[in-house]
Amino acid sequence: MKPFQQLLVSSAALGLVAPMAVLASETDLNRYAPVTSDQITNISQFGDVQPTDWAYQALNNLVEQYGCVAGYPNGTFKGAKPLSRFEAAALLNSCLDRVTEATDELKRLAEEFQRELAVIRGRIDGIEKKIGKLEAAQFSTTTKLQGESTFVIGAVSFGGSQYGPSTANGAGATTPNNGTTNATRYSGNNNRNWGALSFNYDLRLNLNTSFTGKDLLYTRLRAGNFQNSVFNGQPYSLLALDKAYFTNTGSTGNGNNVVGIDRLYYRFPVGKEFTAVIGPRARNTEALAITPTFYRADLLDVFTLNGAPATYNKATGAAFALIWKQQVKKGQPFLAASTSYVAPNGDNSNPAAGGIATSGSGGSFLTQIGWAGPQFALTAAWRYGQCNQGLTRRGTQFANQNLPCSEGVGTSGVSPFWSGNSTSNNFAFNAAWQPIKSGLIPSLSLGYGISAISSANFNGYNASSVVPVNGNTQPFPNYGDVRNITQLQSWQLGLQWNDLFAKGNAAGFAFGQPTYVSALSQNRIRKPYAFQGSGRNRAQTAYNGFYDSPNGPNDGNFAFEWWYKFQVSNNISITPAIFYLSRPNGQFTANGETNNAFGGLVQTQFRF
Repeated sequence: MKPFQQLLVSSAALGLVAPMAVLASETDLNRYAPVTSDQITNISQFGDVQPTDWAYQALNNLVEQYGCVAGYPNGTFKGAKPLSRFEAAALLNSCLDRVTEATDELKRLAEEFQRELAVIRGRIDGIEKKIGKLEAAQFSTTTKLQGESTFVIGAVSFGGSQYGPSTANGAGATTPNNGTTNATRYSGNNNRNWGALSFNYDLRLNLNTSFTGKDLLYTRLRAGNFQNSVFNGQPYSLLALDKAYFTNTGSTGNGNNVVGIDRLYYRFPVGKEFTAVIGPRARNTEALAITPTFYRADLLDVFTLNGAPATYNKATGAAFALIWKQQVKKGQPFLAASTSYVAPNGDNSNPAAGGIATSGSGGSFLTQIGWAGPQFALTAAWRYGQCNQGLTRRGTQFANQNLPCSEGVGTSGVSPFWSGNSTSNNFAFNAAWQPIKSGLIPSLSLGYGISAISSANFNGYNASSVVPVNGNTQPFPNYGDVRNITQLQSWQLGLQWNDLFAKGNAAGFAFGQPTYVSALSQNRIRKPYAFQGSGRNRAQTAYNGFYDSPNGPNDGNFAFEWWYKFQVSNNISITPAIFYLSRPNGQFTANGETNNAFGGLVQTQFRF
């Protein structure tokens, strides 16, 4: 028994005997023998002890905690009776014996459960530390700044057999035009206008504000100088980088080096499994239930669209979204779904040109469902697109056109006869897998997209009409009008090696076919001009009429990118990359001709 416990018992016992006389005419040592039949278990068994007695509390403690006090056979304690020193010693010894017995039992139990007690002690210590941290940092409204600056230096070289001068008119492409220039078909013109080495930047300042610890008010300030860069998607949309940005300052303003509000939305929980997003400047691909890929190069923008640029089109504007995620234990697979509506023209009060849920809003309704876990993701998505927006985020020049809204009766030989607004139904199917341990085995991300385009009552051009083309009177065909497009397709495969050769480094390779036109309402194709000579001396001959093509359009193009990221530090990474587009002009490339683009860059990223 510990000395302190003995002291407590001694104090309790002495509290009873100290004020009593220690002289007595007789002693009754048997009265204090340990555990006799006269032992009591409750102080109420004494008929002569009252709560008002000065020693009541001390006596109660000895009876209930140690059970070492006995009374007389008649049920009395006789607290006023004098006590000899021998009787006091006997009482104290009896109580100490009971304490020793209890202490020995506690020691035996402590030894038996030593391991369990150690675990509990460790957990208590951990909880106390966490409580201390929580008390020291009780939540209040906070705003955190996260910055990202990206430098891009690179160039693109254009090649192919279609070298012709920029002064040539539209003749020679398998798309109708009435004498207008289609200079992007000519590699010589592209190299002259877009072939220089350029140095650009993208700066993002993210302000993350939370009011409850579970919500997020997200504000992004952004600036860049890609307005006149080939990496802004010029002359081909497929050349655009994910980081390419410049602020739209109007038709007469220069958007380079101007800070603008790139994102502004509020994200908050609704119950345990739902999350809502609302804001005047939000993006549909940032309100998905599941990220459908493990390929995250962030180089060519087309490879950030999960193989379905027409579905995951990064529509940005006034947005409303709802996300559901199944609550499971950490690391377990879960089901999820999300739906969003984005009106890119939602800031315009003219219903013919903008607004929310109007014919001119250019709205995108994107719904995704899927099943995912730490190593895999399986998703399907559908996007309904209104008119007054692009057919796709990235694709060939033929596919990368805007859906018209207004009706038209047509002009003989110039514009088509049609009525009704155009709409699109776009579908995406994705499967992604990554290994448990990073290294030599890459993650695989596969995506496929298909779209159905509807342009009501498209009647095409009047085939009997004629228009002058290069001085020749010829029928003007209907082939290349955007309202003639009925189907788009796309696919991609991305491979990424994380921690390759060094922790934090990564390598990747992606290839596929960005969005291309795969079906038309009417397959009437104008025959291209014939060419004579070669290289810069190639000359076009007379126009040769038109013919019907039972095989449909020839708009395919293949895209490739290779890269390796050096993680210099926790905040700095350097990524050299090369890419190749086999036929970015797609259907706008003349029959028998070739057209391609090859580029290289170094992208350096700073995070702070």
